[in-house]
Amino acid sequence: MRVIARTAITLVRSTTRHRIPLYRLAHNMSASAPHPVESSIHPAHPAPVGVPKKEKPAKKDKGGDASKVPLELSPPPSYIDHRIQMFDKLKAEYDEFVKNQPRQEISITLPDGSERKGTSWQTSPLDVAKEISKSLADRVVIAKVDGELWDLERPLEASSKLELLDFEHPEGKKVFWHSSAHVLGEASEKHYGCNLCLGPPTDDGFFYEMAIDERAVTPADYPNLETLAKNAVKEKQKFERLIMSKEDLLKMFEYNKYKKHFIETKVPDGTSTTVYRCGPMIDLCLGPHIPNTGKIKAFMVTKSSASYWLNDASQDSLQRIYGISFPDAKQLTEYKAFLAEAAKRDHRKIGKEQELFFHHDLSPGSTFFLPHGARIYNTLVSLMKEEYHKRGYQEVISPNMYNSKLWQTSGHWQHYKDDMFTLSVDKEEFALKPMNCPGHCLIFDARDRSYKELPIRMAEFGVIHRNEASGALSGLTRVRRFVQDDTHVFCMPSQIESEIEALFDFLERIYGLFGFEFRLTLSTRPDTFLGKIETWDAAEKQLSNVLERFHPGKWSINPGDGAFYGPKIDITIKDALGRSHQCATIQLDFQLPEQFKLKYRGPDAHDDPEVVHRPVMIHRAILGSLERFIGIITEHTGGKWPFWLSPRQVLVVPVAVPYKDYASEVAQKLLDAGLFVDVDNGADTLPKKIRNGEIAQYNFILVVGQEELDGRSVNVRNRDDVGTKAKGEMIPLDEVVQKFVELKTERRLQNKI
Repeated sequence: MRVIARTAITLVRSTTRHRIPLYRLAHNMSASAPHPVESSIHPAHPAPVGVPKKEKPAKKDKGGDASKVPLELSPPPSYIDHRIQMFDKLKAEYDEFVKNQPRQEISITLPDGSERKGTSWQTSPLDVAKEISKSLADRVVIAKVDGELWDLERPLEASSKLELLDFEHPEGKKVFWHSSAHVLGEASEKHYGCNLCLGPPTDDGFFYEMAIDERAVTPADYPNLETLAKNAVKEKQKFERLIMSKEDLLKMFEYNKYKKHFIETKVPDGTSTTVYRCGPMIDLCLGPHIPNTGKIKAFMVTKSSASYWLNDASQDSLQRIYGISFPDAKQLTEYKAFLAEAAKRDHRKIGKEQELFFHHDLSPGSTFFLPHGARIYNTLVSLMKEEYHKRGYQEVISPNMYNSKLWQTSGHWQHYKDDMFTLSVDKEEFALKPMNCPGHCLIFDARDRSYKELPIRMAEFGVIHRNEASGALSGLTRVRRFVQDDTHVFCMPSQIESEIEALFDFLERIYGLFGFEFRLTLSTRPDTFLGKIETWDAAEKQLSNVLERFHPGKWSINPGDGAFYGPKIDITIKDALGRSHQCATIQLDFQLPEQFKLKYRGPDAHDDPEVVHRPVMIHRAILGSLERFIGIITEHTGGKWPFWLSPRQVLVVPVAVPYKDYASEVAQKLLDAGLFVDVDNGADTLPKKIRNGEIAQYNFILVVGQEELDGRSVNVRNRDDVGTKAKGEMIPLDEVVQKFVELKTERRLQNKI
């Protein structure tokens, strides 16, 4: 964890990947997932919770022109006053309880080790922040007390460790956006009189899901919602926490069947949970929240969509409104600029413009790679195969379809069947494979194995199918049919560290070619784990050792977030826009070898042939799915591909008709050298041809005329010499061919010969 000193306290800005906790009762059911890890045993591209299996079109607006709808309903919905009356009565009782608690001196330990004194049931984290500095108190949005997120104005109850988090901290950002979702909920109740369902933060803002009678949300509603939200912000409405019994909760939310469902299914009888109030808005929520709505300095509604209650198409149709907010208005300006740049780089837009790929309704979630897109795809595969050859990997090919008995053995049938494409064959159930690892277990077990063969590094570019929700499908980043650069290493426990070291070297090699920086997180034993604790402890120790040797101080721990079958290392890359993507994963697996009864003969086999040695299985993907990785690098490069990966490397342009033959000769020589080259012998003018080549993002344009013909040379124009209209450098043809081949072979990022 990285700690940044702030006067006498340390303001924690953790680099650990934020794991959204059980989000505030119902809220966790719709939290938008981060880009998923490309696991070879666990499903990649899991459908985000709360995304329907089938997108239902929003209902037509029966309310007429949304811009003519009043800002607020008059009178307001009756449930607002009903909630407030109950809240005020119970809050008065709770305040009296707090007032009667004994006041004792407590010690408050800050992250830098310093201590401050306070009073139990009186001193709050915000009081501590104010003692340190006004700027700190203004900046922080939430506290952590003994590792638990805690409202800034909620009194401390005993001696504790205190951290103060600002908006830049991942958990601070989630809380800020969660509070902003409540503001959006307040605006929606006032404007629509709706029944609210879910309002969680996401990785890039927040949303609220709601049921609205006889009206669909349209972009024309956004200004009204933003006005109501800004009014709530101006009022600096305090977020108030209140513990309520299940019985009282059912009374408070008797008007809302969606909230009642969560109370009835998530809150055990005889227990209680919390609600939070800001202004007239009172919501079932575990919190915590920012102190008041005045912390929100910029608020924007970004989009809306239709969904289904409980993700079930047979249930009620709901509407979802998304938003973004910041503690500084300048951040919203920057965000809008970011959105504009992201729109320019959208891989779906670039894919269409450069004729790389497309999707079709007759095969949803399956990518059609066009010739130029296939060049990128095949170049990535060739890169990985070249590295496999150097690093001792053995490539295999396994079936696409298996009997359900295989998935029952692996455990996927019990936990993942609904997300698999199943079919009946010869009166038995089969399924298209959603991952390669069970098939690789069969390959390992195809004959006796000796410890002398280990490690076995098994690689496959296998076609995988996963039945993703139709509403979740999005370009190349979330598909149903894809290919992974999938590898499974079967090794002895004593070989784990050396294999992980080799994988780190592999990661650095591949990601370095694209200019990606990456972050490493060790996810440790979850509560629901399989196997022995001693085995887990030893494995986690081995992974920690390797991480510290290769990346000392540059990795973090995500406690309890490992897979049920073993600890894992999550690798997150950052693109040119600063967005994080999780593509690579390294996962230790002790369970599949056990489930498939995999074994090898150890050095002690001659002493006791009955002794069974189980291999450890390491699941590894670097690119993840090729489709998703191509989507990421398309946006990372903005469609300006490095020469070695470019589908359009060279365009040859003659200055006039007499030089068409020489242009074709130049192109053929480049083609013979293994380069992607086109020649424009069309009727357009020279400036038009050059402009077309620039728009198409050819890395180099070679112009040839009489001077070039006489000297057996070419005039070279570089794509990245922006704004240069003058004549380029004239280079002998043989030399330029050699330089292009070197540029491709060396896989340099810079577009320069």
